Amino acid sequence: MTGTFELEVEPRTVEGKGASRRLRRLEKKVPAIIYGNDLESANIMLEHRIVTKALENEAFYSHVLTLIEGKTKHKVVLKDVQRHPYKPIIMHMDFMRINDKKAITMHVPLHFLGEDVAPGVKQGGMITHHMVEVEVRCLPKDLPEFLEVDLSNAQMDQIIHLNEIKLPKNIELMALVHNPDADQTVASIHKPRAAVEEDATAAEDATKAEGDKAE
Repeated sequence: MTGTFELEVEPRTVEGKGASRRLRRLEKKVPAIIYGNDLESANIMLEHRIVTKALENEAFYSHVLTLIEGKTKHKVVLKDVQRHPYKPIIMHMDFMRINDKKAITMHVPLHFLGEDVAPGVKQGGMITHHMVEVEVRCLPKDLPEFLEVDLSNAQMDQIIHLNEIKLPKNIELMALVHNPDADQTVASIHKPRAAVEEDATAAEDATKAEGDKAE
């Protein structure tokens, strides 16, 4: 885990949908809540402009964040972001406090490497991503910003499974923790359907031509 994210927050004393609408519309603030770690939940608000910029960074979603409220610093992770259905407005955010000594579960993105040099791609195959993120469990200090999936040696018709992802130390994949035998597909490489149909038609024509010669 690299880099840091620190955001200034303010306490939010007014609650309710009407108050939240006023915060967003008039003050350009994002209402939010901090919860967890056996402490009372705290209502806060953040600058919409700053939040929008932070959310452009992929690492923000899978990183330990520092929320600064006056002289108090909250170590948290982002658990939920509610967006307006069609306007570029952040409606609400949920942050969960962390305990350095307690494992947390988080979704982290997958980065697919080596697609352009995969033998299967050079043979005309197409790579399909069946997952774009996975849920992991680890201590906050070990939380990865992303996990890499190496496809540089992927062959035609190969299927890459969860258990083939190389995990950093002390990281668990929750899907395999719950059911070690349910090894899900992460990516696969196959010929496009049109190419398969074209090959089948060509083979059929070749067979027919050989039959005609035999007659």
